[in-house]
Amino acid sequence: MEITLYPPKSLWPSLCRRPLRDDPLLRARVEDILSRVREDGDAALRQLSMEIDRREVEIAVSEAELEAAEAKVSADVREAIQKAAANIRAFHQAQLPREICVETIPGVTCTQRPVPIRRAGLYIPGGTAPLFSTVLMLAIPASVAGCQEVILCSPAGQNGEIAAEVLYAARFCGIRRVFRVGGAQAIAAMAYGTATIPRVDKIFGPGNRYVTTAKQLLSMQTVAIDMPAGPSEVMIVADDTAIPAFVAADLLSQAEHGADSQVMLLCLSEAFAQRVQEEVGKQLKALSRANFTQEALTHSRIIVLESLDDAI
Repeated sequence: MEITLYPPKSLWPSLCRRPLRDDPLLRARVEDILSRVREDGDAALRQLSMEIDRREVEIAVSEAELEAAEAKVSADVREAIQKAAANIRAFHQAQLPREICVETIPGVTCTQRPVPIRRAGLYIPGGTAPLFSTVLMLAIPASVAGCQEVILCSPAGQNGEIAAEVLYAARFCGIRRVFRVGGAQAIAAMAYGTATIPRVDKIFGPGNRYVTTAKQLLSMQTVAIDMPAGPSEVMIVADDTAIPAFVAADLLSQAEHGADSQVMLLCLSEAFAQRVQEEVGKQLKALSRANFTQEALTHSRIIVLESLDDAI
């Protein structure tokens, strides 16, 4: 990570600017996928799997496969999932909105009543790391809100299966309908519905540029979405009392999400910046996703500022 020392305010916007990736053909590709799924449903999903992933897949994950996933997940990971789930549930239960009734003038009452989404669709990206934490962060709020049904789509890995950790987390959260579909075609299937995948009322979850573009296009047509999700990013503000190894670990935990991730550290001394830089180098060597992380670090940086007020 490059270190920038005490830059003038005029440079701050450019230092924080994200790297841009422009693909003028992206929208056309996604629109073609959406059209095919809308017209041909499951047949289009199977054909796209052959074209993109070069393999046939069974779209629906069976209940037996969901049950079998538990035995494939280590006890430590199962315990971590259960603890994280309890914490996430407690946090979101505290945020539950309540019904509000206000008599604005005598005889006139205005009521705001929170109503859960009937059917929510969750998208869990594939790739080289199983994002079971994303399952928890999406499925548990849906459960707390009282959604009647939650379905989940995630692409199969090289072995033709969804990661066992993702399946275990889904079942632990009460999800019983999981589908081996990824990319823009998964978003289209949840938006339009197919013979196998039911149409949902709102789609949640991050993804690559194809997924994000599909969500944006479909949100103007037929389905609600959470938000357009860009690449992973984090900005950490730390003074000299912070532990460099912890700061480095937090930076790398986001940088390893993908080559287009971006991480930033704002700190108050060159000495601290160098210690974090050294820790990043040490910890990077131990990462299984070091190649993706290293590329992300090429457009990330450490910025040394005069004060915490400047950082904030």
